[in-house]
Amino acid sequence: MLLKKTLLLLITAALAGTSFGQKKGKPLDRPKLVVGIVVDQMRYDYLYRYWDKFGSNGFRRLLGEGFSYENTHYNYVPTYTGPGHASIYTGTTPAVHGIVGNNWWVREEGKATYVTEDKTVQSIGGSTAAGQQSPRHMLASTITDELRLATNFQAKVIGLSMKDRGSILPAGHSANAAYWYDGTNGAFISSTFYQAALPEWVVQFNNRKLPEQYLSKPWETLLPIAQYTESTADDVAWEGAFKGEARPVFPHDLPTLSGVDIAAGRAGLRAGADASVATKSANYDLIRSTPFGNTLTADFAIEAIRAEQMGQRGITDFLAVSFSCTDYVGHQFGPNAIETEDTYLRLDQDLGRLLEYLDKTVGKGQALVFLSADHGAAHSPDFLRDKRIPAGSVGPSLMRDSLQHELVRRHGAGKWVLTYENQQVYLNRPLIAQKKLDLYAFQAEVASIMINFAGVTRAIAAEDVQKSHWESGMLMYLENGYYPKRSGDVLVVLEPGWLESYAYPINRGTTHGSPSAYDTHVPLLFWGWHVRHGESNVPAKITDIAATVARYLHIQEPDGCTGTPLLEVLSK
Repeated sequence: MLLKKTLLLLITAALAGTSFGQKKGKPLDRPKLVVGIVVDQMRYDYLYRYWDKFGSNGFRRLLGEGFSYENTHYNYVPTYTGPGHASIYTGTTPAVHGIVGNNWWVREEGKATYVTEDKTVQSIGGSTAAGQQSPRHMLASTITDELRLATNFQAKVIGLSMKDRGSILPAGHSANAAYWYDGTNGAFISSTFYQAALPEWVVQFNNRKLPEQYLSKPWETLLPIAQYTESTADDVAWEGAFKGEARPVFPHDLPTLSGVDIAAGRAGLRAGADASVATKSANYDLIRSTPFGNTLTADFAIEAIRAEQMGQRGITDFLAVSFSCTDYVGHQFGPNAIETEDTYLRLDQDLGRLLEYLDKTVGKGQALVFLSADHGAAHSPDFLRDKRIPAGSVGPSLMRDSLQHELVRRHGAGKWVLTYENQQVYLNRPLIAQKKLDLYAFQAEVASIMINFAGVTRAIAAEDVQKSHWESGMLMYLENGYYPKRSGDVLVVLEPGWLESYAYPINRGTTHGSPSAYDTHVPLLFWGWHVRHGESNVPAKITDIAATVARYLHIQEPDGCTGTPLLEVLSK
């Protein structure tokens, strides 16, 4: 009898043209457009540190109308830009997607490579070096790839950022386009990996010479400088000045520092697309270290939506936007600078412009937006020490050379250390084999040397990482960030508050890369299409973003995905 009832239900469902759990004739429900926003080097606490100064249309709107995961962390090291963007969009860690840093040593070639370097493609619209880029080093698919696959490549996917890696990795392998900024000519460019030439709308956008217009005025604070009570004084020893600037203080004379003629810039501002404004000697790269590079990015994002009719074609599209200038400013000035606060206040306005444009073009509630960061940032060591908080810095080159010297003393002449990159030691394995030394024993010996260096709290042999498994804690972070074919032989972790200073012993600004909370704890906001208002303090991983977006879109998660859907925001 039970069998007959089951068969009857199955036949009834089949005749009705539906399946269990679905309403008859229910259409596929997807947002018109997904906009993924990554804010480079955004610590979680910036959301609330600058809350009183934010307007109502940017971060406050995302929080007031959207859903916030207050306890979102990266679950690997090193916490850098390349791995961060790859992990958000692949839903997995460097152990799977293979992006172990912004650079790493290629043993087969005996040299380092850059995360998106690809000499098999050519630049379009910019210099050769800036344009020979693609996502070929990334070993897993992205959520953007999966949307293309699920729609038989009808969905448009475009990535854009001032940084090549901030654009290319989120856009994925099958994107229609990825665009990034070339500081040699002040233009957004791409590579032949995507297309043979820049679309006309990109050419026209570049012809507007917006970088020159933004650099033609001094960088002054958005608010009266006395109102920046969330930041330290304007002139402190641990901030870095612009080249050509005596002190890192407002106003920053961008026309002089960049070589842009003020009168020409103003003429261009009036003329709009007048290409005659060009100043050939201008330092276009300077805009990266100002908030106006983020404004330029928002301008380009809005133009991409308009020109490509994204979210307005009857099929779901995906725009991946990364705001990079927060990272450049943070590195130079540190988390407590007025420059950093001013950059976020101006970014808040740019986000408001973008959200308003989505309302007007795609429709209110029709776009799904998420916002997160590729990593956080440490406080400047000198700032912490000034407040009697333990902190310090190490010099990567000094660590490498000191280790090399000790290994020569112990084992004789030879280049034992190839490089020190991503807080990892790359050893000369052919030399170790030639000397008939055991690689694992040599790794362990190097780890025992490194642990004695100032600021080092843990050093572990790569062989131990490969043969062990950890479910939590510092060693889990190391395991998740380790890809055997690209990672080093000994992995190093610094004490909390310590960072790598490439101008050691001088400390200016800040950096990131550690498993400490200031580097791993980032914002995670969802807003728009079918997103209910609320917040959650349950632990969330950065790798959960792609899995969650996949559920919103009813598509397969990326092929290497190890994250899980975040149920609180998905519940209606």
